[in-house]
Amino acid sequence: MSPVKIRQVRASFVQGGGADYHDQSRGHWIDDHIATPMSKYPAYRASRQSFGLNVLGTLVVEIEADNGVMGFAVTTGGEPAAWIVERHLSRFLLGVDPSEIERIWEQMYLSTLFYGRKGLAMNAISCVDLAIWDLLGKLRGEPVYRMLGGAVREELVFYATGSRPDLAQKLGFIGGKLPLHHGPAEGADGMRRNLELLGEMRARVGPEFWLMYDCWMSLDLDYAVRLAQDSAAFALKWIEEALLPDDYWGYAELRKRVPAGMLVTTGEHEAGLLGFRMLLEMECADILQPDVGWCGGLTELIRISDLAEARGVLVVPHGSSVYSYHFSITRRNSPYSEFLMMAPEADRVIPMFWPLLLDEPVPVNGRLRLGEAPGFGVRLNPDCALRSLAR
Repeated sequence: MSPVKIRQVRASFVQGGGADYHDQSRGHWIDDHIATPMSKYPAYRASRQSFGLNVLGTLVVEIEADNGVMGFAVTTGGEPAAWIVERHLSRFLLGVDPSEIERIWEQMYLSTLFYGRKGLAMNAISCVDLAIWDLLGKLRGEPVYRMLGGAVREELVFYATGSRPDLAQKLGFIGGKLPLHHGPAEGADGMRRNLELLGEMRARVGPEFWLMYDCWMSLDLDYAVRLAQDSAAFALKWIEEALLPDDYWGYAELRKRVPAGMLVTTGEHEAGLLGFRMLLEMECADILQPDVGWCGGLTELIRISDLAEARGVLVVPHGSSVYSYHFSITRRNSPYSEFLMMAPEADRVIPMFWPLLLDEPVPVNGRLRLGEAPGFGVRLNPDCALRSLAR
């Protein structure tokens, strides 16, 4: 039997929901006063949307085989990423056997080096890659995690990222990761508030529940070291993404200077195997946190994880719902997973990519078992209007 070939590639976008979890209504905890690289400017401190966090929207890539089977995926990137997919990357897909995923990935990556390597171009590559994996699963009638070798544990165990770790504890999660609210520009008063909040949450959850701080690229080395040292009194488990993503030297120094037993984590805004190789070779982090929708897709995430495992480093992907779940359940160096609390008050467990995805699984009591639906096991919601590029 002749192998199936890809006959159509469609890229569309949506604003106001879907895979761009940054694009939430005002008043949502995600858009609260959170420390960012832009926090040095008072005008952009109170809301992350004020400096444009929500401008991209969601990218949707659909890949159809010549037998009518369709695979799809979603990530951030919106209209500009859709342009890259349709006007550039599609040439490496049309008429090609989708099982040639390694060659497809390499051609997409090499052909975009002159304007890509990270950021928007890698988002587009990631989405195409995930759509191909979804298509292959549907063609073979099996879930993606089985194509990766099968589960190494019966269920995924989650910590929660949100503004209320105390509520996450009651919902069965093993830990809670707080957004850091105040950065270096807010001085000693901001530091005091950061520590007060951490202390308040520690008093609420008790001594055993994990507490972490997500610093979202907002700190300098001195501030990060002081925050880590002063947070040790509240048993902070890790300090995450404290510095700019490319400051490998700063991360290496931070890891040397945090209190004994505290972990340094990063990688959410890193991309590509070579970027993560830098983090590993310079011993920048105890845990790598690539986002499968941004780092190069599942094909690249597998390579990143293999390299990390050889060095004894954990890989706990940045929350990306089913796309990271199918990966993590197959990896021994991914012992737990992140769940982003999408409820505005972080008080309920709701699907991360609602309303764009249907059948999206969510943890119950902090745990989740994957089913046997082919591909990633989710469907596009037909009630969500997707926008196409102007022809």
